[in-house]
Amino acid sequence: MVIVIVTFTPIPNIDQLPQGLPPLLRSFFRRCIQTESEIRGRSKRKVVAFKVNAMASAIKQINYNKFGSVLSALQKSTPRNYYTYVREPAQPIKGKEPKWTTAKEAMVDLKSGNTVFVHGGAATPVPLLDAMSDFGKENKLKNVTVCHMHTEGNAKYHDASYEGIFRSLSFFIGGNCRKPVAEGRGDAVPIFLHEIPQVFYKGLVKPDIAMIQVSPPDEHGYCSLGTSIDCSRAGIIHSDIIIAIINKQMPRTFGDADTPLLMHGGNPPNKIESKIGQLIADNLVEDGATLQMGIGNIPDAVLTSLKNHKDLGIHSEMFADGVVDLVANGCITNSRKSAHQGHIVGSFLIGTQKLYDFVDNNPFIEMLRVDYVNNTKVIAQQPIMTAINSAIEVDLTGQVNSDSIGTKMYSGFGGQVDFIRGSAEAIDGKGKPIIALPSVTKNNESKITPILKPGAGVVTSRAHVHYVVTEHGIAELFGKTLRQRASCHAFKLARYKQIGRQQSLPVLKNC
Repeated sequence: MVIVIVTFTPIPNIDQLPQGLPPLLRSFFRRCIQTESEIRGRSKRKVVAFKVNAMASAIKQINYNKFGSVLSALQKSTPRNYYTYVREPAQPIKGKEPKWTTAKEAMVDLKSGNTVFVHGGAATPVPLLDAMSDFGKENKLKNVTVCHMHTEGNAKYHDASYEGIFRSLSFFIGGNCRKPVAEGRGDAVPIFLHEIPQVFYKGLVKPDIAMIQVSPPDEHGYCSLGTSIDCSRAGIIHSDIIIAIINKQMPRTFGDADTPLLMHGGNPPNKIESKIGQLIADNLVEDGATLQMGIGNIPDAVLTSLKNHKDLGIHSEMFADGVVDLVANGCITNSRKSAHQGHIVGSFLIGTQKLYDFVDNNPFIEMLRVDYVNNTKVIAQQPIMTAINSAIEVDLTGQVNSDSIGTKMYSGFGGQVDFIRGSAEAIDGKGKPIIALPSVTKNNESKITPILKPGAGVVTSRAHVHYVVTEHGIAELFGKTLRQRASCHAFKLARYKQIGRQQSLPVLKNC
């Protein structure tokens, strides 16, 4: 038996390590001794390292194979922060100020075969896209790829008359590009939201031009990407040319033209959505929980039902209007978060003017890169991480379809799996991965089905889902057999209600 005494004392530099350390140990402690100044480039705070007080002869007796596995586990469990994931500096370069021009004149460098990255969500630069569409047709360009996440507003280049000139490459399908994708004039990439930046870092997509929308520059020359950080930083820094609209109405957000921003929402939840929201708030959301919620009426209904909760936090790829009132009422404080304590963390947002006014120049809000925000290891660090996501369809075993209606592509993977996994793997063991949806469509077709529609894609596997909530109740699936899941009261009730409307609904055998 070898006894190694470990004491927790600071070591200011690598030279003070005990002599005789094997290379593996020395490499490990070199990593521990890294200072934040090495990581961040400006902080002088030192990271406390471990000092091993042991004789070299004893160290030589360590079983290196076993130690290697322990070291690997230690490295994987090392706490990470935002700066672990930042890949590039952000500093204006003197003498390389941008040129001011018109949207039409800015298209002069667009050529056939180019790839264009487009800012998404509320930041979609519609005037630039209009100018791009006109320029492409007038100059008879061919095979220009336009890559983007979810975009809003008018998109002329999606029209059939632009076929052969432009082709959309979507990482998450928005309403304005569903038709070209369905008709074969556009492409969709099945991909987790947090992995989209890797497409640019690995050179799988190399943009020639980035078209974005930013806030006016501050006194130091910095512009803000405002409402949509997500994968935009990765797309921008890998583009040869950046064309930006300066928009006075773009809110300045912290972290990483004068036309109204594109808006979303404003319609109150209906009775079914409100009931689902109340069920989740009353039964699954605890005081002190960190929340992730997507866009739509069900997430808004949940937020509306949280008025009596305390010390809630937000760590979410996106958020909408529902958080504003909860912040004002003191329900959302972010005081119990383990990372970014005291701050709402997001990567993009879209809502009404109320939301944009709330986030503008607000240090309470941090908008960060999606490969950090949606990293499952980062998500898992948050206390009582509660992820609430919706779906198109769920089968009786718990398989979740969120991106297609049968074979017809509708949206994309988005961040659902990132947060479902992150909450399921929460280090405090209190995470809650939740799928919420009405039991029927507007046409009274069941959304809780024995099997998914032919051709429907499984976005979230049945192993990841812990809770499925409809207006009829909560189905707790974690640890349940397939037979138990199919027999779940909430599932059965949703199906029986539907059978009353539609006698032809198939019934799963042996359940």
